[in-house]
Amino acid sequence: MIHVLGVDIGSVYSKAVICCDQNIKAYAIIPSGGNYKETAEKVVHEALRKAYLPFDHISNIVATGYGASSVSSSRHITTDISCLGKGIIHIFPSVRTIIDIGGQFSKVIKLDGDGRVINFILNEKCAGGSGRFLQIIARLLHIGIEEIGPLSLRSQKPVDFNTGCAVFAESEAISRITEGASKEDILAGIHKAMASKIINLIERAGLVMDCALTGGGAKDIGLVKTLEESLGVILSVPEEPRILAAFGAALMAYEL
Repeated sequence: MIHVLGVDIGSVYSKAVICCDQNIKAYAIIPSGGNYKETAEKVVHEALRKAYLPFDHISNIVATGYGASSVSSSRHITTDISCLGKGIIHIFPSVRTIIDIGGQFSKVIKLDGDGRVINFILNEKCAGGSGRFLQIIARLLHIGIEEIGPLSLRSQKPVDFNTGCAVFAESEAISRITEGASKEDILAGIHKAMASKIINLIERAGLVMDCALTGGGAKDIGLVKTLEESLGVILSVPEEPRILAAFGAALMAYEL
């Protein structure tokens, strides 16, 4: 059996996926912190521990993500966009559009039938459509990030935010709290504001069905529901949407 490893060092979280015969055997997710090299070593070690494998049983390692160059054990570096395409097409062969909502950036990626990227758009200039937006609001409302989705689904009257900017939306949220708006309604309003930003990216890239949602934002059931309602589609969401780039990197390790 051939074991390969894909490592995705993101700006907020880092992921490592070990594959055997192109299937996931084990994975690890840890906060990236401020030392990417140290984080890379830790996340690889954790994935190996979960797979009950020594390092010398890994045939090839491919790194991707914001801090890919810090993965000293990798033999190849490739883009997270290509890795996302590779990973998602393996799980959902019919997908032609990926919406990836990461910790700092969100992106829309269009694929051909073989999972190759034919177009992509990023929101790199604004955190308004990314997971960073959710982190800011969670801190403001004194709730855990995992509470956002379930709470938002209980909203009766979502707050309308006048801005899609994460910085100004924080100030606006404070004003709405002062006015007596509930956490549920504020969170639902944030989801609407985020969906508007993401849909703008989709319109620029062009939506082709089927469509999948990846990244940490895909774990927020309230955001998923808001996007589905806004787009009028059913989104395919992987069981663990944060590891798709690392999984794609591992699949590439079979070819490189």
